[in-house]
Parts: sequence; structure tokens; C-alpha cells
Amino acid sequence: MARSEVPPEWVARLDAFLLRFPECRAEKAWAGTRWRVRGATVAHVFGGEDQLLRVTFRADPDEVAAFVHLGGPRFRVGGWGSDAVGLILDEGTDLAELAELLTDSYCRQAPAALAALVDRPGE
Repeated sequence: MARSEVPPEWVARLDAFLLRFPECRAEKAWAGTRWRVRGATVAHVFGGEDQLLRVTFRADPDEVAAFVHLGGPRFRVGGWGSDAVGLILDEGTDLAELAELLTDSYCRQAPAALAALVDRPGE
């Protein structure tokens, strides 16, 4: 079965959030769209062969543990490093939680000087 396409409204939502970060850029990926800062991937949205929409990103170790224990719609990404996690995206996705997770991912992936320019939720 073919991978589902990423609905343009999801790319636009993620663009609106991620492109506010210093030097963060969107680009076409092997599937879907990814956002990068200086060559490091901050987030990647793509459709799966099961027709579900996913976004993957990097998380702090405590978040990774939570993703493993909480389960769907959260998941750990195998083979991409110990800090790679993701969410299944749908109409019920908590956009405030997603924004916080993507902010953390940007700050993990960006050089320290760029990450220091970002206001992090909860700080």
C-alpha cells in the first residue's frame, strides 16, 4: 500500500510554528516534509502506509521514557537514536503539547547560541 500524502493544512500548521525559530527551514524529505536547522532535523511529518499521519522529532530523556510508557498516539522511533520519538497526528492532537515538544526538539538540535534565542514554554 502506498504512503498517504501529508495534508497541506498540516504542513502549514507546522510551518507557522517551526519557521519562527532562528534559521529553521522546511524542505522536501524522502516522504513528506522536514524542518532543519543547520543540517540537523528538528521535525519530520509524513504519511504512513497505514494511512496515518506522523510527526517525528527529538525529545529529552524524560520525555522519551514517557512516550514509551504512555503509548499511542505517542511512539519511540527505533534506529534513529535514543532521543527520537513521534506522534500520530489527527483532529484530536493537542496543538499546545505539540508546540512544546517541537520547541524542545528545536532547542536540542540547534546550536546553543540559536537555542538561547527561543522562549521555551514553561520557563
